[in-house]
Amino acid sequence: MSTAQLPAKMQAIGINKTGDFDVIEKFELPVPQNAPGNVLVKVHYGGVNFIDTYYRKGLYAISSFPQPLGTEAAGEVVGLPTDEKVLNDEEYKLRGFKLGTNVAVYGLGSFAEYVSVPWTKTYSLPDGVSTRTAAAGLTQGATALTFVTEAYNVQKGDIILVHTVAGGLGLLFAQLIKRRGATVIGTTSTPEKAEIAKQNGADHVILYTKEDTVQRVLELTNGEGVHAIFDGVGKDTFESDFKMIRRKGTIVSVGNASGAVPPFPPLKLVEKNVRLLRPTLGNYVYTPEEGRHYTTELFNLIAKGDLKIRIHAEYPFTAEGVQQAQKDLTGGKTVGKLIVKVAPPGDA
Repeated sequence: MSTAQLPAKMQAIGINKTGDFDVIEKFELPVPQNAPGNVLVKVHYGGVNFIDTYYRKGLYAISSFPQPLGTEAAGEVVGLPTDEKVLNDEEYKLRGFKLGTNVAVYGLGSFAEYVSVPWTKTYSLPDGVSTRTAAAGLTQGATALTFVTEAYNVQKGDIILVHTVAGGLGLLFAQLIKRRGATVIGTTSTPEKAEIAKQNGADHVILYTKEDTVQRVLELTNGEGVHAIFDGVGKDTFESDFKMIRRKGTIVSVGNASGAVPPFPPLKLVEKNVRLLRPTLGNYVYTPEEGRHYTTELFNLIAKGDLKIRIHAEYPFTAEGVQQAQKDLTGGKTVGKLIVKVAPPGDA
């Protein structure tokens, strides 16, 4: 589809004001004019993330309304950059973009039939990775991959704790950590989730609803503690992390599912010479080279079957569908990734 054939209007799902789930609505917007340095993408699927709820509630600033929600998607290229400087950029050329190329994108406003995204945030998909899988795997996959490489470079023989291990991100952490030859200890809430975690590489799964996590971790590590902790829970697990980490260990604060970690004195790190990081994916894929490096590695792992993306549920491209997706995500009952089916090929 060339730019000349594009419709003038498109459907999008987002908000006209911040608030509770019910502020999410479907509306009609003009198809974006593609900026000179951007790629215009016809969206097939969008990925659902906690950041969507932060925008909806007003925790993250929105410059103007109406604002389509969604920060990641996958689909096909229908418009290319026109800026000569971009077209001559060696890094741009390495992406191999053409009209019809399947890509994954990272950018606000992806719950829409079309989205215009800077070329640096647009990543080509190899054969063997569908747009459905890419929409489910981009953000969480790249987060897990960069964190186990740079936040704490997991080594063979390490013992690593993942809070919690059965969510979309946790399952990817488990697979990648196991693949590096480390032992994975995970925490989760139910035996059903524990079984899924074990299928994805977890060696030991602790039911924090029934077991004493600290006691169990120390038992499993002969009292030494783990080499690193990837903690997506935040406030509720932070204190106990210091009891489970070994001397010279690394605590990686990944997320705030239970609320933000409260302020604490740096002297807390002295007892065991602990390293503490609160990284973000954006600073690991900050340059175009970094973004291409990690997404290429990620999608190659997926294409070869070395990293499996578990999709918990697919939601319709309706206001009710996106509302339900956010309710399910924040309700803590999901195992794997949630996606929104926007307009895949053959679905017209």
